[in-house]
Amino acid sequence: GSEGRDLTDLSMNSTLLNMTAHSSNASNASTLPSITYYPYYQHSLPVATALTVAYLFIFLLCMMGNGLVCLIVLGNRRMRTVTNLFILNLAMSDLLVGMFCIPTTLVDNLITGWPFTNTVCKMSGLVQGMSVSSSVFTLVAIAVDRFRCIVYPFQPKLTLTVAKVTIVMIWVLALVIMCPSAATLTVEQVRHHYMVHNLDYNHAYPLLSCFENWADPQMRKVYTTVLFAHIYLAPLTLITLMYGRIGVKLYTTSVTTGSEQPDGGQPRATPPAHQGAPQKNRPLFSSKKIKVIKMLGLVALLFTLSWLPLWTLMLLTDYGGLDEPALDLLTSYVFPFAHWLAFSNSSVNPIIYGYYNENFKRGFQAVCRKYTSRQLTQRSRQLTQRSRVQLTQRSRQLTQRSRQLTQRSRVQLRPFQHTKPSVCSSADL
Repeated sequence: GSEGRDLTDLSMNSTLLNMTAHSSNASNASTLPSITYYPYYQHSLPVATALTVAYLFIFLLCMMGNGLVCLIVLGNRRMRTVTNLFILNLAMSDLLVGMFCIPTTLVDNLITGWPFTNTVCKMSGLVQGMSVSSSVFTLVAIAVDRFRCIVYPFQPKLTLTVAKVTIVMIWVLALVIMCPSAATLTVEQVRHHYMVHNLDYNHAYPLLSCFENWADPQMRKVYTTVLFAHIYLAPLTLITLMYGRIGVKLYTTSVTTGSEQPDGGQPRATPPAHQGAPQKNRPLFSSKKIKVIKMLGLVALLFTLSWLPLWTLMLLTDYGGLDEPALDLLTSYVFPFAHWLAFSNSSVNPIIYGYYNENFKRGFQAVCRKYTSRQLTQRSRQLTQRSRVQLTQRSRQLTQRSRQLTQRSRVQLRPFQHTKPSVCSSADL
């Protein structure tokens, strides 16, 4: 494509410049470094436009959807259950991804090198790592809560206080895990590498890179492997096992209750003796609870699939031993898609909540109705204010016109007042 041609032209021009330098100063030819030039923009206009539209779409969806989730849970006391608190924590993690990770990743994918400061480099890596860690740990907490609820239904449930403490511990653990990355992330200039715009070599820009600068390069591989094991492989394996056990429990319960149905076809519950007499015609697990399990399982599954390509690429770049052309291909095209797929997970969760959970669906509808009503009220007020202003102006015009007519009438009556005939008195007669 055009990027390949630009890189070829840059390489040829760089070679010509080096050949000219060597021929003009042969004595120092062995000491001159080889300078490499890159185009300022990584992609052609159509590719850059497609990336911008795709990232902008998930950014808007992420901010609006997760913002609504936070408003619904925080604005309605009846929505503040243990599961919904964990969902609120997921939404907050996704909002951090939308605010700090999506814009910086988009710009980084469009421009060659790192275009931001060292602080942004550290904060972007820290926030992205913490949000991902918080999301996966929250999914584990949700799975544990559902596991206790379904597999051991008669044990004490988690309280709101325990859920809040768990959320605090989740964020502390996420911070501890990502501290080494934040400490080693730095922005440095790549030696003998420059960026040029429109092949203008008189205005070359230094090529900056945001990377983890470990004292031992092998530690980067070790740290990537530790992260992969602790915030992806082990948690999601645990989640899979727990949801699998939940599925087996629901299946065996439905089979058991189905085989124990009386002639009327209704399943009979079998609570323990300390709960009193058995409640007939009532299933052990409601369809609403089963629907919540499906919703949470789908959230965990989509999280696993969305982040799998990006983790695969990170491990491949560390352990694959790829050459420079392969790395350039991955950096220019594959990594932007993998990042987009991972970030899109932060946008799709509110859609799942609204589809599967009636409470969130009603909350979304209530917010939309409230917003629409507020817009209509504001529009009505604007129209009323405009009507008042128009009526006031019309009234002033009519008053002014009336005054003008009155003044004109007085002026017209004055000649008649001066020529009025005198009345004869009786003395004159």
